[in-house]
Amino acid sequence: MSPAGRPRAFAMEAVLESAMLLFWEQGYEATSLAQLRQATGLSSASLYGAFGSKEGLFEKAVEHYMSGPGSVTDAVADASVSPREAVAGLLHGSITMQTDPSHPRGCLIALAGTVRAPGAAEARARKVVAARRATDRARIRACVVRGIAAGELAEDADIEGVTSMIHGFLLGVSTQVCDGTPARDLHAAADAVLANWAAPVR
Repeated sequence: MSPAGRPRAFAMEAVLESAMLLFWEQGYEATSLAQLRQATGLSSASLYGAFGSKEGLFEKAVEHYMSGPGSVTDAVADASVSPREAVAGLLHGSITMQTDPSHPRGCLIALAGTVRAPGAAEARARKVVAARRATDRARIRACVVRGIAAGELAEDADIEGVTSMIHGFLLGVSTQVCDGTPARDLHAAADAVLANWAAPVR
């Protein structure tokens, strides 16, 4: 409901979808309020009334992304499959999503945040995507720990090193996708990463 008690005269899901696609395509800093108004069909008053600011809309657009295309990363938290299978689902699922031609290429979380841009608003936008990356890293780390406990990885495996290998590959997929690396090559690279997920032969 609006502050006056009236229902908003726009569909929130459609607005967030439009904003998400624009931020995903152009990044936070390069996306102007004028472009957001045009894409969403909202007036300045409606945009500020609903989201408070451009960064407020960005934060909601990121949440929308994570409940949609970005939800592929949830695979790594699936405790119903083996740790290796969970990591495989994360990597291959992310590659499939990021190379899907039905939406912008790459990953919004990896691409849309600003880097050292000035201003409090830009800092808030960076924090939004950084927090999401931290969540992904923590879930990957938990999967690595689970892999050691399950005997899939050596007992003395470097937890932080394996975590960084997987998370670094995941974040790097976006750059390669945007540079035109074919999906088949990325899936082959993911398999090469997964080849390192093995306990030593006794």
